[in-house]
Amino acid sequence: MRHIQIAAASLILLIIFLPAALNAQSTEAATKAFIWNADDPSLEWGPCPEFLPDDCRVAVLQGNPEEPNADMLFKLQGHTFAPNHIHTSAERMVLISGEFHIDYDGQDTVVMNAGTYAYGPAGVPHTASCVSDEPCILFIAFEGPVDAIPVD
Repeated sequence: MRHIQIAAASLILLIIFLPAALNAQSTEAATKAFIWNADDPSLEWGPCPEFLPDDCRVAVLQGNPEEPNADMLFKLQGHTFAPNHIHTSAERMVLISGEFHIDYDGQDTVVMNAGTYAYGPAGVPHTASCVSDEPCILFIAFEGPVDAIPVD
């Protein structure tokens, strides 16, 4: 009987304190600084949405793409074109490598070279192209959930 009482008391303590311990761990992870390099072999590059070129890739650096404030890398191979699309979130972008052109409807072409910052407003249709021989790698910080929606 005593073993059952000890087991029950241990289970109650676990139920009471486990959520607090897990919350403390997730808070610690969220406040711990970290870095990524665009050429890091441990980056997990995944496919882009189907309407983009087959060899297009994205990697999540921080956050959950289904929630606000995710940071991503976007890779488009040299001499490759991304068709007209929109994002429901604004984008804050810095080009890491290559030469990248963005054509927003009704605006002059945005020409980005390595180190260039660009702001992309939400909902504005645009095309993009990597005009260099080398791949274009673009850092993108999304304000809202990550999406790319093709438009005509």
